[in-house]
Amino acid sequence: MTTPTHDQLLQRLRAVRESLEQVDPGQPEEAVERLSRARGELDAALDEAMALATLAGSSLRTVAGLANLAPNSVPPRLARTASLSPYRNEEGKVSSSGVERARYDRERGIYQPAAEPVEPLRFRRRRSD
Repeated sequence: MTTPTHDQLLQRLRAVRESLEQVDPGQPEEAVERLSRARGELDAALDEAMALATLAGSSLRTVAGLANLAPNSVPPRLARTASLSPYRNEEGKVSSSGVERARYDRERGIYQPAAEPVEPLRFRRRRSD
């Protein structure tokens, strides 16, 4: 059975594959752009997978270790996901209490993931006209 968050994860993975398939080493500037796009999609997919693992019972520390990330970098990444963004706190992070609430809501059948993940701030290059 798939859920909206599983479907979003699959869409992100498809986007990564498409970007990677279009990389032409003979066009290095274009390759950089496509690889950067793939990296962004892969990061978003990783965030969603971490959220799903956390909802399934993994601790924040375990998820951080599996992703080879510092433990304090996981809560803001989870806050950007469709799975856990409704449970982020005023600091823009998903704390262990937010995870517990999401798990409780899932058990009770009232869990509602966000329709869309929260897009992180991205670097925008300046345009010199």
